[in-house]
Amino acid sequence: MKLKKGVNIIDQHDKFGFYCNGKFGGNFVAETARKPIEDLSKLFEKLRKSKKFLKKRDFYFKHYLGGETPFFKLNNLTKYLGGAQIWCKDVSAINGDAHKAYHATVNALICKESGKKFIAGDTGAGMFGKNLALAAKEMKLSAKIFMGTKDISRQAPNVKFMREAGAEVVPVDSGSKTLVDAVSECMRHYVSNCDTTHLAVGSAIGANIFLKICAWSTSQISRELKRQLIREFGEIPKLKLINVIGGGSSALGFWNEFIDYDKKHVELIGVEAKYAAPLATNAKVAILHGAAQYCLVDKEGQIAETHSLSAGLDYPGSSPLHGLLKDTKRARYTLASDKEALNAFKLVSKLENLRPSLEPAHAWSECIRIAPKLNKTDVIVVNNCGKGYKDKKIYIENIGYYPK
Repeated sequence: MKLKKGVNIIDQHDKFGFYCNGKFGGNFVAETARKPIEDLSKLFEKLRKSKKFLKKRDFYFKHYLGGETPFFKLNNLTKYLGGAQIWCKDVSAINGDAHKAYHATVNALICKESGKKFIAGDTGAGMFGKNLALAAKEMKLSAKIFMGTKDISRQAPNVKFMREAGAEVVPVDSGSKTLVDAVSECMRHYVSNCDTTHLAVGSAIGANIFLKICAWSTSQISRELKRQLIREFGEIPKLKLINVIGGGSSALGFWNEFIDYDKKHVELIGVEAKYAAPLATNAKVAILHGAAQYCLVDKEGQIAETHSLSAGLDYPGSSPLHGLLKDTKRARYTLASDKEALNAFKLVSKLENLRPSLEPAHAWSECIRIAPKLNKTDVIVVNNCGKGYKDKKIYIENIGYYPK
């Protein structure tokens, strides 16, 4: 299996929505949801080619989300580690504090275009829920956010923000009480209310159309980065692009413009949480939330429970698009433990004016591990995709402080 050059990764599927010769993706959905999903697919294909819609999207990205996010060298960390130059694409500087802002904004715009007044979404770390609540308020939509009760407790700042923005937060107390169960409940709600409600899946997972909308939205990150690299270096230098992987939305956005480059020129490195790492541990392909993907399963073949301090990383599967990137060997996947992520946060926040959330702290740990082994001409760029304030309580409990 090889990737098709010049074809956006989200479009490298067959007529049934499968990638990699039928191995990943597809549309395993309830019969009652098939027509609404087909309608949404047709609407999205129309909108992504519409100059009027693209102009509206770009207007919101610039004036509502704040425009281009910063790209800068981390001189202190580079000097401390030796080896490669370390750069940061600080997506957390966006209005909304995380890459989820792009995806939430596009979904709210699509909801308006569909003529629906209700929007439903799932959230784990709370960043997608927060941004969906904000986008719904901006566009006068009614938002319902599904969230596991365990995550409601550990991500309290974002829950408070969602409610203050006018969204209804629906507690999910089944199963592991985390993201995987929130996604399930949100999808059940959609099946029963699809005539009036637009479903905004929180990552690049689910039936084909949902992962396409997500990855298409977050690709703004790599469009900006490509321009910023050329402004800084005059060309695209030899790069290692490091991104955390949960469902996989921020990585797909961070990598999108660079997938056609030779991997010796631009290496794509994904970092999963140690006990929620289907890509790094060669897990089985299973059906989860409407799509075939690499999943952690138990001895009976059922979806396994996972663990991570990070509420955004304990999903037992990963985007079908990451399965495609793994099997074609275009991206490399590794993992980081809770301890490694916490240590990375301590070092980065001590040396630089950055306060990464637990999710990108995993990516920073990989950067810290490999940078000293590289040459000074090598360039590492880390996607700092979320602010750490939401994890303040967790950081204090585990390292004893949260820096000012």
